[in-house]
Amino acid sequence: MVTVSCAWREKMKFVAGSGGHEIEMDAKSPIGNDSAMTPKELLLSGVSGCTAMDVVALLKKYQQIVEEFLIQADADLIEGSHPAMFSQIRLNFKLKGKIDPEKAIEAVHLSQSKYCSVSAMISKVVPIYYTIEINGSQVGSGQADFNI
Repeated sequence: MVTVSCAWREKMKFVAGSGGHEIEMDAKSPIGNDSAMTPKELLLSGVSGCTAMDVVALLKKYQQIVEEFLIQADADLIEGSHPAMFSQIRLNFKLKGKIDPEKAIEAVHLSQSKYCSVSAMISKVVPIYYTIEINGSQVGSGQADFNI
């Protein structure tokens, strides 16, 4: 079981907590103070963090030398929808180091088809597309595809 508490602080500021850790959320101005990420931004952060952990663990297992790793994530919103929902998510995996492109492609593919539980849940509703770059050159792309 996963348990989180979410407490209101002021205006549209909330603090979510679990296991002794806390994270703030806020809304954009004018209803909020824009002092923290919004819940949608946190959802995108959760997808990014989950898959990043998988990929780093797999690349370590494959004995790849990762010097830098960044995921740039963005999501389009369905025009005019209420509630405002994502229509698609794009993840750009940016790696630097001595990394075999086939190992990076395999690591991302395994994360986006087998291991990343957050992507598995979200991709049931919103398609997740990804690209993989190593040292500034794109080496692969795909779409999350969980057979569950």
